[in-house]
Amino acid sequence: MSVAGATYLIPEVGISPVRMGWVYSLFLLCYTISMAPAGLLADRVGPWLPLALMLLGTGFLGALTGLSGLLLPSAAALWVTLLLVRGAMGMLTAPLHPASARVVANWVPAERRSLANGLVTPAAGLGIAGTIYLFGALIRWFGWPGAFIVSGGVTLAIGLAWWMFGGDTPSARRAAVAAPPTGRRQQFAELLRNRPVLLLTLSYSALGYFEYIFFYWMQYYFGSVLHLDAATTSLYSTIPLLAFAAGMPVGGLLGDRLERRFGVARGRPIVPFVGMLVSATGLAAGILVEDPVGVVFCFSIAMLAVGAVEPLCWTAAVELGGQLGTTAAGMMNTGGNLAGFLAPIVTPWVSLQFGWGYGLGLGALICFLGAACWRWIRLPEAARLA
Repeated sequence: MSVAGATYLIPEVGISPVRMGWVYSLFLLCYTISMAPAGLLADRVGPWLPLALMLLGTGFLGALTGLSGLLLPSAAALWVTLLLVRGAMGMLTAPLHPASARVVANWVPAERRSLANGLVTPAAGLGIAGTIYLFGALIRWFGWPGAFIVSGGVTLAIGLAWWMFGGDTPSARRAAVAAPPTGRRQQFAELLRNRPVLLLTLSYSALGYFEYIFFYWMQYYFGSVLHLDAATTSLYSTIPLLAFAAGMPVGGLLGDRLERRFGVARGRPIVPFVGMLVSATGLAAGILVEDPVGVVFCFSIAMLAVGAVEPLCWTAAVELGGQLGTTAAGMMNTGGNLAGFLAPIVTPWVSLQFGWGYGLGLGALICFLGAACWRWIRLPEAARLA
């Protein structure tokens, strides 16, 4: 959607950047408020069914987004329809990350879960990075409505494949729920009082705000703020996102090695703490650098480091939550996306008032505060799942 917004909906259809920010953020808002219920559902029925419904539903709504563009040429009517369709898509997308983290916990031994999450989560980063070129090519070939119809069809096909071949565990498509349903209300109340989970959620909120600045506004920043040509803008917007994806397996591998060397309680926080400090510094440096190549380099270092933090967060959330690990992951992601909901709106507002240096600099400050939370997050050795 951000590619269609930057290349067509804002300049051609006439939807303002602020209104497009609401389209971006409504998706995030609906995604966010559905996150904890999605985690509870996945803990109750297993991750296979929620992931299948998510893929099939978002594929249908992606195609519906394209049909809206074909049938509604008016900018005002299209904007309202995009709000409704994207809001519904946000709700259906909610199980994606927490349920995937639970699949990793069900399928992978404890000592390799950070690396496994580091191999799974880059798919999101690669998908986001690929949109600039791949989705941009689909727009050139089929128009922006046709691009959404094609991508929606591909998502539907992936959903059918998961429905046929996926599963809750290596041995069962539908695994039995480990905890008795009568104990879940008490477990959930305890989860809401779990200090490490709350600190992890707060830190991930900072991470979400930081990441969504890059996801939604980098292409606009390079093209409309730095006034680079279209080809250079596409390239420079893609490089930090590729660095983000590359950082995830690196962070997972480092996390597993540090845990084996120093133990979970001491080794786990190192990568997130250092990674978020490097990310904040990289974004701040990129604001101060005048050469566009230097800006890309600094932003790429920032996204590489923040990507390294991602798998450690998902591994920690599932393990801290125990039998409600998917719910804990959903809580964490709720915080990340509540902050992410604000980023597409706050960033252009602050930037229009004070300049883009301040709009981006706020993200660096928030990331620095998120790093501080890891000074007090501890995962006891006994909390590791078998």
